[in-house]
Amino acid sequence: MRQSSLVVVANRLPLDDNAAPDGACEWRRSPGGLASALHAILAPTPATWVGWAGGVGPAPSLPDIGSLRLRPVALTEDELRGYYEGFANSTLWPLYHDAVQQPVFNREWWETYRSVNQRFAEAAAEVAEEGAAVWVQDYHLQLVPQMLRELRPDLLIGFFMHVPFPPPELYMQLPRRVELLRGMLGADLVGFQREQAAHNVAQLARKLLAAESTDTAITVDGRTVQTGAFPVSIDVAEMRALASRPDVVGQARQLRHDLGQPKRVLLSVDRLDYTKGIEHRLTAYSELLRDGFVKVRDTVMVQVAVPSRERVESYRDLRDRIEGEVGRINGEYGRVGEPAIHYLNQPFDRSLLAALYQTADVMVVTPLRDGMNLVAKEFVAAREDGAGALVLSEFAGSAAELEQAFLVNPHDVDGLKETLLKAMEAEPDDLAARMTAMRRHLTHHDILAWARAYLSALDHTGRLAERVPGDPARRRRVPRQRSVTRPR
Repeated sequence: MRQSSLVVVANRLPLDDNAAPDGACEWRRSPGGLASALHAILAPTPATWVGWAGGVGPAPSLPDIGSLRLRPVALTEDELRGYYEGFANSTLWPLYHDAVQQPVFNREWWETYRSVNQRFAEAAAEVAEEGAAVWVQDYHLQLVPQMLRELRPDLLIGFFMHVPFPPPELYMQLPRRVELLRGMLGADLVGFQREQAAHNVAQLARKLLAAESTDTAITVDGRTVQTGAFPVSIDVAEMRALASRPDVVGQARQLRHDLGQPKRVLLSVDRLDYTKGIEHRLTAYSELLRDGFVKVRDTVMVQVAVPSRERVESYRDLRDRIEGEVGRINGEYGRVGEPAIHYLNQPFDRSLLAALYQTADVMVVTPLRDGMNLVAKEFVAAREDGAGALVLSEFAGSAAELEQAFLVNPHDVDGLKETLLKAMEAEPDDLAARMTAMRRHLTHHDILAWARAYLSALDHTGRLAERVPGDPARRRRVPRQRSVTRPR
């Protein structure tokens, strides 16, 4: 395979699960997903993406997606179980999300996680040209930066944590806490969604590695690692264009008709995950129905729950609980042809999502903990009419940017009920002012601005490294990234 000056390393390749009729690969998009976030950056730029193709067994041979070359990494059934379903998503994921579900510590999973991370590092080392920039993504691959540095000290290595990074008292529970911290700090620049995460890492570096650290730089093993907050965003122009398409506008109108032309439509779009607060949301809505504040004929709730990690037992249990609760609510409060909740456990294409966003009077985004939550940003970008209310969890990273939303603590069910009613009853002028301010923010903080900020910081890190005397392996620059320059 040809080598690249920019290499992205992520758990999954950005592939749709189904190939196009002509056999070509198509970009994989999902609500709030990594592929969606990086699509606008990488689609027009020569680069290589290293990742797992989604199946077990030998790595498939895959064609390019435009100018993006794909380097698949093979996983066996046992590796999928230990690395992905086990350590990544049953140990790190719950712990990093405030332990809203108890993490599982399994010693065998660690060994599998470590060996798979080594395979990803070796694949990246193989496809990266001399002095290339390698951008490693997320908690699945937290060991890769240090492994890659040992293999290719000439590379400029970035790492971005898309999920929250926990406070020291939670992180200290990890049996392999030192190795994981060292792995991440193998990068030249470690980026997070929120400043608090960088602060947490600085505290841990002092405690576990005896490092000199601030919230922006950590010196360990004779190297200085830059850290910082780079809140990820969406392709605002793409969502606005999609929402303006006549067929999408017509689809939104039809959806409203199909829902029975209610006075108010509440919408939630989530991956089916216990961090998303779906059960708390259903409890709040059920009590509003019970107490008569909401009437089925006047108000409709639409809950989209995109299937996720269906092989993991805790996710199957969650799906069963949610489906049981939706059935109970509809059985108790629904009418013939008028369910209280329209529940959809299936993937949605982006045009239908854009139509749903325009159908909603109130968008309810109430995760218990979330690194960012791009669905909230997509909703704001899709509302060309300037209408609609956004109810947003204080514990989503996007709450720090979308301050004009109706912010809520989703653990407080009574507070959630009050906030839902406040959003449903808000005056149009108030909603318009809030939406205008949020849309203005997104205009200046889109996905390209995020990429430009991160890659510029990585470039600056490389320039600083060039000045380190006596270390020829450090005298290199991050390649110029045309993808982060907005097209004219």
